[in-house]
Amino acid sequence: MSATDVRIVVFDLGGVLVRICRDWAEGCAAAGLPFRDDALLSEEMKARRRAVSARHGRGEITCAEYYRELAATTGGLYTPEEVERVHHAWTRDEYPGVGALVHRLHEEGLETGVLSNTNHAHWVRLAPARAGGGERPEYPTPSLIRHLHASHIMGLLKPEREIFDAFARATRFDGAPGSRGRPEHIVFFDDLPENVAAARAAGWRAFQVDHTGDTAAQMGGVMRGLGVRV
Repeated sequence: MSATDVRIVVFDLGGVLVRICRDWAEGCAAAGLPFRDDALLSEEMKARRRAVSARHGRGEITCAEYYRELAATTGGLYTPEEVERVHHAWTRDEYPGVGALVHRLHEEGLETGVLSNTNHAHWVRLAPARAGGGERPEYPTPSLIRHLHASHIMGLLKPEREIFDAFARATRFDGAPGSRGRPEHIVFFDDLPENVAAARAAGWRAFQVDHTGDTAAQMGGVMRGLGVRV
Protein backbone atom coordinates (compact mmCIF):
# COMPACT_ATOMS: atom_id res chain seq x y z
CA MET A 1 0.00 0.00 0.00
CA SER A 2 1.45 3.36 -1.02
CA ALA A 3 0.80 6.78 0.44
CA THR A 4 -1.45 7.58 -2.52
CA ASP A 5 -3.72 4.70 -1.44
CA VAL A 6 -4.33 6.28 1.99
CA ARG A 7 -7.06 8.91 1.82
CA ILE A 8 -8.69 8.97 5.25
CA VAL A 9 -7.47 7.96 8.71
CA VAL A 10 -10.17 6.96 11.19
CA PHE A 11 -9.74 6.66 14.95
CA ASP A 12 -11.59 5.05 17.79
CA LEU A 13 -11.79 7.42 20.77
CA GLY A 14 -11.39 5.48 24.02
CA GLY A 15 -8.05 3.71 24.22
CA VAL A 16 -6.74 5.45 21.08
CA LEU A 17 -7.17 9.23 21.39
CA VAL A 18 -8.47 9.39 24.96
CA ARG A 19 -7.54 7.33 28.01
CA ILE A 20 -10.47 5.55 29.61
CA CYS A 21 -11.05 3.31 32.61
CA ARG A 22 -10.91 -0.37 31.75
CA ASP A 23 -13.05 -1.96 34.47
CA TRP A 24 -15.54 -1.13 37.21
CA ALA A 25 -12.93 -1.03 39.97
CA GLU A 26 -10.86 1.50 38.03
CA GLY A 27 -13.97 3.54 37.29
CA CYS A 28 -14.90 3.65 40.98
CA ALA A 29 -11.40 4.80 41.91
CA ALA A 30 -11.54 7.55 39.26
CA ALA A 31 -14.92 8.69 40.62
CA GLY A 32 -13.71 8.70 44.23
CA LEU A 33 -16.07 5.88 45.20
CA PRO A 34 -15.29 2.66 47.08
CA PHE A 35 -15.17 -0.61 45.18
CA ARG A 36 -17.66 -2.60 47.20
CA ASP A 37 -17.54 -6.21 46.00
CA ASP A 38 -15.11 -8.30 43.92
CA ALA A 39 -18.12 -10.13 42.52
CA LEU A 40 -18.70 -7.08 40.32
CA LEU A 41 -15.65 -8.16 38.28
CA SER A 42 -17.04 -11.64 37.58
CA GLU A 43 -17.76 -12.58 33.98
CA GLU A 44 -21.48 -12.78 34.77
CA MET A 45 -21.57 -9.23 36.13
CA LYS A 46 -19.45 -7.94 33.26
CA ALA A 47 -21.90 -9.53 30.81
CA ARG A 48 -24.83 -7.81 32.52
CA ARG A 49 -23.12 -4.43 32.32
CA ARG A 50 -22.14 -5.01 28.70
CA ALA A 51 -25.76 -5.74 27.78
CA VAL A 52 -26.97 -2.50 29.34
CA SER A 53 -24.05 -0.56 27.85
CA ALA A 54 -24.82 -1.97 24.40
CA ARG A 55 -28.38 -0.62 24.56
CA HIS A 56 -27.02 2.72 25.71
CA GLY A 57 -24.38 2.71 22.98
CA ARG A 58 -27.04 2.15 20.31
CA GLY A 59 -29.09 5.02 21.66
CA GLU A 60 -31.93 2.69 22.67
CA ILE A 61 -32.09 4.07 26.23
CA THR A 62 -31.41 7.51 27.68
CA CYS A 63 -28.52 8.26 29.99
CA ALA A 64 -30.88 8.43 32.97
CA GLU A 65 -32.28 5.01 32.08
CA TYR A 66 -28.76 3.68 31.69
CA TYR A 67 -27.77 4.86 35.16
CA ARG A 68 -30.83 3.18 36.69
CA GLU A 69 -30.43 -0.07 34.78
CA LEU A 70 -26.71 -0.34 35.47
CA ALA A 71 -27.28 0.36 39.16
CA ALA A 72 -29.81 -2.48 39.17
CA THR A 73 -27.15 -4.91 37.88
CA THR A 74 -25.11 -4.21 41.02
CA GLY A 75 -27.90 -5.47 43.28
CA GLY A 76 -28.10 -2.21 45.19
CA LEU A 77 -24.37 -1.83 45.79
CA TYR A 78 -24.40 1.42 43.76
CA THR A 79 -27.10 4.00 43.29
CA PRO A 80 -27.97 5.54 39.90
CA GLU A 81 -26.30 8.75 41.10
CA GLU A 82 -23.09 6.86 41.87
CA VAL A 83 -23.22 5.10 38.50
CA GLU A 84 -23.47 8.54 36.89
CA ARG A 85 -20.33 9.63 38.76
CA VAL A 86 -18.45 6.55 37.54
CA HIS A 87 -19.71 7.12 34.01
CA HIS A 88 -18.49 10.71 34.01
CA ALA A 89 -15.09 9.69 35.41
CA TRP A 90 -14.69 6.89 32.85
CA THR A 91 -13.08 9.16 30.26
CA ARG A 92 -9.73 10.43 31.49
CA ASP A 93 -7.31 12.62 29.50
CA GLU A 94 -6.03 12.70 25.94
CA TYR A 95 -3.01 10.64 25.05
CA PRO A 96 0.05 12.86 24.47
CA GLY A 97 0.79 13.67 20.86
CA VAL A 98 -2.50 12.66 19.27
CA GLY A 99 -3.44 16.22 18.36
CA ALA A 100 -0.08 16.80 16.71
CA LEU A 101 -0.51 13.57 14.74
CA VAL A 102 -3.89 14.69 13.42
CA HIS A 103 -2.37 18.04 12.40
CA ARG A 104 0.40 16.24 10.49
CA LEU A 105 -2.10 14.01 8.71
CA HIS A 106 -4.04 17.08 7.60
CA GLU A 107 -0.83 18.71 6.38
CA GLU A 108 -0.28 15.63 4.20
CA GLY A 109 -3.70 16.21 2.64
CA LEU A 110 -5.46 13.32 4.37
CA GLU A 111 -8.94 13.40 5.81
CA THR A 112 -9.59 12.18 9.34
CA GLY A 113 -12.55 10.59 11.07
CA VAL A 114 -13.78 9.08 14.32
CA LEU A 115 -15.87 5.94 14.66
CA SER A 116 -16.69 5.41 18.33
CA ASN A 117 -18.92 3.25 20.48
CA THR A 118 -20.16 5.97 22.81
CA ASN A 119 -23.24 7.65 24.27
CA HIS A 120 -24.72 11.11 24.69
CA ALA A 121 -23.15 11.87 28.08
CA HIS A 122 -19.66 11.15 26.78
CA TRP A 123 -20.24 12.58 23.30
CA VAL A 124 -21.14 16.05 24.57
CA ARG A 125 -17.74 16.13 26.29
CA LEU A 126 -15.68 14.43 23.59
CA ALA A 127 -17.22 16.19 20.58
CA PRO A 128 -19.13 19.20 21.94
CA ALA A 129 -19.36 21.06 18.64
CA ARG A 130 -21.28 18.15 17.11
CA ALA A 131 -23.35 17.43 20.20
CA GLY A 132 -24.47 20.93 21.06
CA GLY A 133 -22.00 21.42 23.89
CA GLY A 134 -19.75 24.30 24.81
CA GLU A 135 -17.30 26.07 22.54
CA ARG A 136 -14.13 25.23 24.51
CA PRO A 137 -13.63 21.47 24.23
CA GLU A 138 -12.52 19.39 27.16
CA TYR A 139 -10.80 17.13 24.63
CA PRO A 140 -9.22 19.23 21.85
CA THR A 141 -8.29 16.54 19.33
CA PRO A 142 -11.79 15.35 18.30
CA SER A 143 -12.64 18.96 17.45
CA LEU A 144 -9.91 18.84 14.78
CA ILE A 145 -11.47 15.86 13.03
CA ARG A 146 -13.92 16.31 10.17
CA HIS A 147 -15.90 13.08 10.10
CA LEU A 148 -17.22 12.35 13.61
CA HIS A 149 -19.53 9.35 13.89
CA ALA A 150 -20.96 8.00 17.13
CA SER A 151 -22.70 4.68 17.74
CA HIS A 152 -25.62 6.11 19.70
CA ILE A 153 -26.47 8.44 16.81
CA MET A 154 -25.98 5.78 14.13
CA GLY A 155 -27.92 3.16 16.09
CA LEU A 156 -25.13 0.65 15.45
CA LEU A 157 -22.19 -0.74 17.42
CA LYS A 158 -18.74 -2.00 16.63
CA PRO A 159 -17.90 -4.77 15.86
CA GLU A 160 -21.08 -5.07 13.78
CA ARG A 161 -20.27 -5.02 10.07
CA GLU A 162 -23.10 -2.56 9.45
CA ILE A 163 -21.45 0.29 11.33
CA PHE A 164 -18.33 0.15 9.16
CA ASP A 165 -20.38 0.08 5.98
CA ALA A 166 -22.52 2.97 7.24
CA PHE A 167 -19.42 5.06 7.98
CA ALA A 168 -18.01 4.33 4.51
CA ARG A 169 -21.29 5.41 2.89
CA ALA A 170 -21.55 8.57 4.99
CA THR A 171 -18.02 9.65 4.09
CA ARG A 172 -18.38 8.43 0.47
CA PHE A 173 -15.58 5.90 0.75
CA ASP A 174 -17.83 2.96 -0.08
CA GLY A 175 -16.79 2.56 -3.72
CA ALA A 176 -20.28 3.36 -5.01
CA PRO A 177 -20.67 5.34 -8.26
CA GLY A 178 -19.71 8.95 -7.60
CA SER A 179 -17.90 8.11 -4.36
CA ARG A 180 -14.57 9.64 -3.38
CA GLY A 181 -12.88 6.36 -2.62
CA ARG A 182 -13.19 2.74 -1.61
CA PRO A 183 -13.03 0.98 1.78
CA GLU A 184 -9.40 0.02 1.19
CA HIS A 185 -8.52 3.74 1.19
CA ILE A 186 -9.53 3.89 4.87
CA VAL A 187 -6.90 3.37 7.58
CA PHE A 188 -8.46 2.60 10.97
CA PHE A 189 -7.05 2.46 14.50
CA ASP A 190 -8.82 0.74 17.40
CA ASP A 191 -7.66 -0.77 20.69
CA LEU A 192 -9.96 -3.83 20.57
CA PRO A 193 -9.01 -6.82 18.38
CA GLU A 194 -12.63 -7.66 17.53
CA ASN A 195 -13.16 -4.18 16.10
CA VAL A 196 -9.95 -4.38 14.08
CA ALA A 197 -11.02 -7.76 12.68
CA ALA A 198 -14.46 -6.43 11.76
CA ALA A 199 -12.98 -3.39 10.02
CA ARG A 200 -10.68 -5.62 7.99
CA ALA A 201 -13.64 -7.78 7.03
CA ALA A 202 -15.29 -4.60 5.73
CA GLY A 203 -12.26 -3.96 3.52
CA TRP A 204 -10.56 -1.32 5.68
CA ARG A 205 -6.84 -1.23 6.54
CA ALA A 206 -7.17 -1.68 10.30
CA PHE A 207 -4.53 -1.74 13.05
CA GLN A 208 -4.72 -2.46 16.76
CA VAL A 209 -3.35 0.11 19.19
CA ASP A 210 -1.95 -0.85 22.59
CA HIS A 211 -3.89 1.42 24.95
CA THR A 212 -1.23 1.02 27.66
CA GLY A 213 1.49 2.59 25.50
CA ASP A 214 2.21 5.70 23.46
CA THR A 215 -0.71 5.55 21.04
CA ALA A 216 0.40 8.52 18.94
CA ALA A 217 3.84 6.98 18.40
CA GLN A 218 2.29 3.64 17.47
CA MET A 219 -0.04 5.19 14.93
CA GLY A 220 2.68 7.43 13.53
CA GLY A 221 4.85 4.36 12.99
CA VAL A 222 2.05 2.59 11.14
CA MET A 223 1.44 5.60 8.92
CA ARG A 224 5.12 5.93 8.06
CA GLY A 225 5.13 2.23 7.20
CA LEU A 226 2.29 2.94 4.78
CA GLY A 227 4.31 5.69 3.13
CA VAL A 228 2.74 8.71 4.79
CA ARG A 229 5.16 11.35 6.10
CA VAL A 230 4.17 12.14 9.65
